[in-house]
Amino acid sequence: MTLSHSQSAQTLPFEPLMQRNAAITEARWVRATLTAIAILFLAGFLLLPLLSVFVTALSKGIGAYFASFGSAETQAAIKLTLLAAGIAVPANLVFGLSAAWAITKFEFRGKQFLMTLIDLPFSVSPVVAGLIYILVFGAQGWAGPWFSAHDIKVVFAVPGIVLATIFVTFPFIARELIPLMQELGTDDEQAALSLGASGWQTFWHVTLPNIKWGLLYGVLLCNARAMGEFGAVSVVSGHIRGLTNTMPLHIEILYNDYQFVPAFAVASLLALLALITLAAKSLLEWRFADQLAATRRH
Repeated sequence: MTLSHSQSAQTLPFEPLMQRNAAITEARWVRATLTAIAILFLAGFLLLPLLSVFVTALSKGIGAYFASFGSAETQAAIKLTLLAAGIAVPANLVFGLSAAWAITKFEFRGKQFLMTLIDLPFSVSPVVAGLIYILVFGAQGWAGPWFSAHDIKVVFAVPGIVLATIFVTFPFIARELIPLMQELGTDDEQAALSLGASGWQTFWHVTLPNIKWGLLYGVLLCNARAMGEFGAVSVVSGHIRGLTNTMPLHIEILYNDYQFVPAFAVASLLALLALITLAAKSLLEWRFADQLAATRRH
């Protein structure tokens, strides 16, 4: 029996979908193999190392675990990590919003160059980034003598750590927002402006609600990277115990001193902060799933 032209036209669009479904469901062993590989990879390279951190940290009991946080050096490292992240994340939030707004809403000369600069920390080693600040603000650097003459310390001090943290983390928010804002376009903003809304009202009531999920993801990623940064901070910190050591640097020092329980205790705290960040992201996704789906459909 042959199909008419109209019947064929109605049938053909469904054939690729049927073929894809058949390709997905016809070989169970393929799905089982790929699933097993994924689970084994996650267990071997992510879950087991993470679990070993907590097991080693608690190997001498809960008392020894909490005692590891009693030293002044450990407390100073925790405070400095939170301080650096607390400055770097808001600074990158302002920069990320500004850069994404400029790139997606305006046409100007040097736009592509600005996008290239945003991606620069992704291609430059964090160690090289730290050396850049040494060359600029160090005692023998370009601006070092001027800062020394005015008794301002940048490298081997908190300002250098904050600057290095900002440098390695500033692409995260901008790069999360730029594709989202490009996809959304400018129709909503133009409609709001045509109805008499000011620029601030347009941003607060139109743009921000549309990008809030991308902004949240960028902030979470930026915060996680800021707290865990090692390479650039290691170069500019000088490893001064109790003064310029962040948590990652303090962990290295404790481990090199064969203080394994304190080292893994601090590492577990750093891992716990990362897990809390991930849990907060998952909770917000679950709590506002409908709004997130609506944003993606938009």
